[in-house]
Amino acid sequence: MAEVTLKKGEGRTLKAGGAWIYDNEIASVAGEPADGDLVAVKDFDGYPMGTGFINSHSRIRVRMMSRDPNRPIDHAFLAERVRDAIAYRRHTTDMNCCRLIFGEADFLPGLVVDKFSDVLVVESLALGIDRLKMEILAECRRQLAELGMPVRGVYERSDAKVRRKEGMEPSDGFLGEAFDPMVEIVENGVKYRVNVAEGQKTGYFLDQKNNRLAIRPMARGARVLDCFTHTGSFALNAAAAGAAEVLAADASDLAIEQARENAALNGFQDRVEFRCCDIFDLLPALEQKGQKYDLVILDPPAFTKSRSSVRNAVKGYREINLRGMKLVRDGGFLATCSCSHFMEPELFARTIGQAARDVHVRLRQVYFGTQAPDHPILWTEGEMESYYLKFYIFQIFREK
Repeated sequence: MAEVTLKKGEGRTLKAGGAWIYDNEIASVAGEPADGDLVAVKDFDGYPMGTGFINSHSRIRVRMMSRDPNRPIDHAFLAERVRDAIAYRRHTTDMNCCRLIFGEADFLPGLVVDKFSDVLVVESLALGIDRLKMEILAECRRQLAELGMPVRGVYERSDAKVRRKEGMEPSDGFLGEAFDPMVEIVENGVKYRVNVAEGQKTGYFLDQKNNRLAIRPMARGARVLDCFTHTGSFALNAAAAGAAEVLAADASDLAIEQARENAALNGFQDRVEFRCCDIFDLLPALEQKGQKYDLVILDPPAFTKSRSSVRNAVKGYREINLRGMKLVRDGGFLATCSCSHFMEPELFARTIGQAARDVHVRLRQVYFGTQAPDHPILWTEGEMESYYLKFYIFQIFREK
């Protein structure tokens, strides 16, 4: 096995529990490893740090697989990683639908596997793990079957642009026999039809599972506005809680079509209206008409996917929160979130606070949540590398 030696004083993130080694942290590479090969990692003084995959195409030059330099990365190793990931979900979530493997947080860097009822959807974002994905998926199927959860089929959604940074082309399609990609799942007692082939990401956003439950007490008997509804998940949780009426909007025709089907599947079509439109146009239009809501929900896509675009993202988050607050009646509630890793918690909170000052309202925090437990947050010396979702519910006051 080829050996990678770190520069003196480098590898701080790795030593703190992280999984990545950047190209500028490496002093030398002994041997001629091909991209995607396993390499032994050593500190500047020769101390063994573990084993990882190397890739000369990526700034993340090595992704660590194991801290044990004597542990071979073989089938038994992969089976153990899968077993640990499944055991964790059995303790922390409903496995009808869940994120089964969450990359670095499950010590399988670059690999995401989502379970939708009896279908698995895989996203592979790193060259080294891509070579092992079929073996890992076979082990997922075997272990789930042993637990009485047989898998009907697997679909790949490795179509993210970031694959090109790893020297790989985007890839999607059936892995094995074709099947109907429209899968029915149940989350929080609400039924959804998920299109694993055409929906965003892997077909459905599982990370908001607990936060969808959190809005229910505020939704009872309420007039609700759900913005960026995607396939209707927050809107349908509001309806399930007994909302009097719900207006749900999204810019995607496909998402709105699926949301309407999901509403009908649950018998909520009479209480939930879906509208395909730009949210940045909808909010001021509703304000101009004098509309007020008991609960406004803002669940936008990530406005920033890099540090360089954070400033523009702040403007977007400030704008939608400012507009959303104007539409909440005095004493009503605002649920708002950011799913961008680069929108740091303090900055997001400060942006919400600025919006509140601009519209002269006071905020009383009701709830704060992060991603659901099946998207675990791995701490590395106080840093939380896999932490990205920040979710608040506030009560809005104008006259207190």
